[in-house]
Amino acid sequence: MNTKSRPLWSADDSAELYAINEWGAGYFAIDENGEVAVSSTTENNVKVQASVLDIVRQSRERGLDAPVLIRFEDLLAQQIKRLNEAFRKAIKDSNYQGEYRGVFPIKVNQQCHVIEEIAQVGAPYNHGLEAGSKPELIIALSTLENRDACIVCNGYKDQEFIDLGLQACSMGYKVFFVIETPSELPIILERSRALGIKPMIGARVKLASMVGGHWNATSGDRSIFGLSTAQLIELVDNLKAEDMLDCLQLLHYHLGSQIPNIRDIRTGVLEACQVYMDLVREGACMGYLDLGGGLAVDYDGSKSNYVHSRNYSLDEYCADIVDVLMSTLDPFNIAHPTIVTESGRATVAYSSLLVFNVLDVATYEPGTIPEQIPASENTMIHNLVDLISSANERNIQECYNDAVFYRDELRELFKRGQINLRSRSLAENLFLAVMQRILAIADDMPRGLDEAEKLKEQLSDIYYCNFSLFQSLPDMWAIDQVFPVMPLHRLNEEPTRQAIIADITCDCDGKIDRFADRRGTRKTIALHEQKADEEYYIGAFLVGAYQETLGDLHNLFGDTNVVSIRFNDDGNYEFIHEIEGDSIADVLSYVEYDPRTMQDRFRRNAELAVREGKITAAERLKIMNAFSDSMRGYTYYER
Repeated sequence: MNTKSRPLWSADDSAELYAINEWGAGYFAIDENGEVAVSSTTENNVKVQASVLDIVRQSRERGLDAPVLIRFEDLLAQQIKRLNEAFRKAIKDSNYQGEYRGVFPIKVNQQCHVIEEIAQVGAPYNHGLEAGSKPELIIALSTLENRDACIVCNGYKDQEFIDLGLQACSMGYKVFFVIETPSELPIILERSRALGIKPMIGARVKLASMVGGHWNATSGDRSIFGLSTAQLIELVDNLKAEDMLDCLQLLHYHLGSQIPNIRDIRTGVLEACQVYMDLVREGACMGYLDLGGGLAVDYDGSKSNYVHSRNYSLDEYCADIVDVLMSTLDPFNIAHPTIVTESGRATVAYSSLLVFNVLDVATYEPGTIPEQIPASENTMIHNLVDLISSANERNIQECYNDAVFYRDELRELFKRGQINLRSRSLAENLFLAVMQRILAIADDMPRGLDEAEKLKEQLSDIYYCNFSLFQSLPDMWAIDQVFPVMPLHRLNEEPTRQAIIADITCDCDGKIDRFADRRGTRKTIALHEQKADEEYYIGAFLVGAYQETLGDLHNLFGDTNVVSIRFNDDGNYEFIHEIEGDSIADVLSYVEYDPRTMQDRFRRNAELAVREGKITAAERLKIMNAFSDSMRGYTYYER
């Protein structure tokens, strides 16, 4: 047993444990009350801070209980400002002769309030939008008022898509049709002639450069989208034949939305520069180089080239891009192009935080063990009792091996009917007692048990929490994405429980058992013991990119409540938007049920029960009211 004196736990210890100062990017920290705080700078350059737990409390008072998604509009605005100002600085410092035009890929977060905020805050920087479908093009055209901002059209484009984009060009919009496949060019040329409007054409090229990380399938020769070099030359020749080579103004490539290593970014820009220069030599008008996405988010705070991190700063990212462009183009007197990036993940990730509460906890600790074990019990049960007292630093591995052997043998005896359920229950409790004892010894040893880490995982608690992984954090399930997860409060107290987090879906995959760590990932998270008289809130941070868009109606858990926060110069904040999460009726309608028809069918069933004498008419009224209330209710657990 550990008898060493331990210093008092502080907020600094929690900050170190959860690495919040590393992945928080200056936006998130722990305040003097031991609560997670969000910090921002207002439009008038006033620094403000608020407790996230206080925002949760005020959300509850407004009827928007957990789970709730909190959007921080100020953080979204600051990310756009940081990106544009960083490129402006790199361009000025290097005397680069081109400009920067950012575009936000709508697919990363299609929510109306998010896109409207990006358009508004990005207007002074001519920040545009990227549309990969007709609905997204309609969003872009109806949201952007700035005609100097770019609208980059990627994806498959049919006649209706192209007509709409061409007509927008006639209104003064800078709409680029990025050709992904050779089959698109004939449609663009035919519709251009029919409408009498010259298109602004871009070409997406497949680079040979490959990048590391999760999202690298868009790089290399086998990328699904983009033209090979042979197809690109064919495109140039076809435009020359139509006397429309001057329409080719933009070169685009995309290596992935999260590129951890700055070296891969430089390599991609270098290869793209060679393609760009040859297009200029072929006589294309050019003028724009679209580097796609790739600006990574440091999800784990390691500042490394790990999958969920990045080994460069924003300033370094911008400066390196400008440096490669100038060093490649200048020797050949090629004019500096307008730099376009489609930074979606880094733009919106920080602005959204999912908050959920703990409903229950399952522990793997031994239950009540009798002081005297009946002599009639199996010998191996008595052997387990002996291991509890005999385990020490010298025999820890032997005791572990013996305990596993006895437990497995007793389980086999139960299967054959040679011990009963009560004896098996006693054996399981004794085994857990031995494992807890062994783990306590191993924690005090510099080189202890080989299986110590695995044992910690096996003995960790399960915190059942009020959310759906599939609805709110789908990338955690689908592609093993890691987001920072931590308690929102009690951070002046030491978290003494190791746990995994389970959601409330009926699915064994509905769990978080991979957590961000500066040395990769870890299987468990340190949490506090739940108190009976208060809610325990946990936050999943940096979830603004893709998670709202990709959500799945597993078990018919719908969208969560949403609140949007904006800070004022006086240090207070206001609730700009409040959106109630999906009701049960809402999600039923999504899967083609008619709530009114369901209500009527249930009413008939209830009336039949009245006729059969099972309930009274008054009881039927109460039942129908309960049914109607449920239809209007939140899909998540309500206290």
